[in-house]
Amino acid sequence: MTPVEIGALSVLAIVILVYIGVYIPIALGVVSFASVWMISGNPILALNFLRVGVTDGVLKYEFATIPLFTIMGLLVSRAGLGQDIYEVMNHAFRKVSGGVGVATVGANAVFAAVTGSSIASASVFSKIAVPEMLRFGYNKRFAVGVVAGSSVLGMIIPPSAMLIIYAFVAEQSIGQMFMAGIVPGLILTAAYIVAIIGMAIFWPGYFGRGAGPGESIIMPRLEMLQKTLPICGLILVVLGGIYTGWLTAVEAGAAGALLALILAVLRRRMTWAMLWQTLIETGYITASILFLIAMASFYSRMLGFAALPNELNALLQRMDFSFVQIMVIYVALMIFLGTLLDTTSIILIVVPLFIALVETMEMSLIWFGIVTVIGAEIGLLTPPLGISCFVIKATLNDPNITLKDVFLGAFPFAVIMLLVLILLIAYPGLSTVFIR
Repeated sequence: MTPVEIGALSVLAIVILVYIGVYIPIALGVVSFASVWMISGNPILALNFLRVGVTDGVLKYEFATIPLFTIMGLLVSRAGLGQDIYEVMNHAFRKVSGGVGVATVGANAVFAAVTGSSIASASVFSKIAVPEMLRFGYNKRFAVGVVAGSSVLGMIIPPSAMLIIYAFVAEQSIGQMFMAGIVPGLILTAAYIVAIIGMAIFWPGYFGRGAGPGESIIMPRLEMLQKTLPICGLILVVLGGIYTGWLTAVEAGAAGALLALILAVLRRRMTWAMLWQTLIETGYITASILFLIAMASFYSRMLGFAALPNELNALLQRMDFSFVQIMVIYVALMIFLGTLLDTTSIILIVVPLFIALVETMEMSLIWFGIVTVIGAEIGLLTPPLGISCFVIKATLNDPNITLKDVFLGAFPFAVIMLLVLILLIAYPGLSTVFIR
């Protein structure tokens, strides 16, 4: 077999291994090692590729963002800021049609700006928002759908774990990726809110009776301020520090983690035992992500050695596809893989194949990262994998709400994500408006 054929078979092998349940880094590492060995006939060269992938892929200053933003998100969750911001949003939108649903989206957007995890958002707001919507007579599918749809904001609005992983795979600035995620995240949030209000007007049956007298969360302005300031302060420190250039992404993560710890202590939500547990959990998450990135670096080098990205680029150019046709193929591939694989797997497997093509088209790799993450995130809402949907079902543990209900409720929000993705492809400048 030629190197290109071996490279193509390696991609297929990785997809199959991940789909049958093999741990992603193991699949990437084993297949990449075997592929380099087969191409070169030299196992020592494969070991050297692995060594370079590990050292160059992990021993970088920028990788400190991973534990810092991870611990910040965990501390924010333990400090109860998710509950606070939901109550504030519920009060703010109490007079709006579908107000509890709108409050859920708004709270998820703010929560995303300090946690960066769709799974954390899905878990937190399943416990907070779904019971509230059901109490007011909202349709159960709509209730879980709102939480599922808005949970994906955690991977788009910075700081985002997926934006960090993409930045390493594509060798882009983490700070610029964070800045690029702000406008698309806000656009998606606004699209969700408009859709919910529209549904409340045209299909009021989904929204029950609404809140009766004394049932809405009413709070004085001082209490609203007390519950809003901490999370706004975190956002200002992290994103404001990066945007103004006062802080690098690593420094912003450190400042945010310290501020989150201070808030958790001041709110008496943190004990020594809980702090130790948080540190251990941060270590587990960080180790798993770094192992992923190291093996992804090995995989990218194997693909380059096999010349597969260049061959794919040449093939598409020979077929004379336009920019629109190439993006249709790419988005369709992302959505298809999203029904089989998780977001991380998609980014690690697909992005190295298409980077050379995007550079040939002279398109921004920052913009391409936003398109990639949103396209892959649609998979969080689609069967059979749909991780956010599974998390919501498991968190609720309600026999009256089936997994089918969650997937059907999430479907309209997946369609909205696709429409926003098309908008971002048509107008790339929306993703780079804050890039200086």
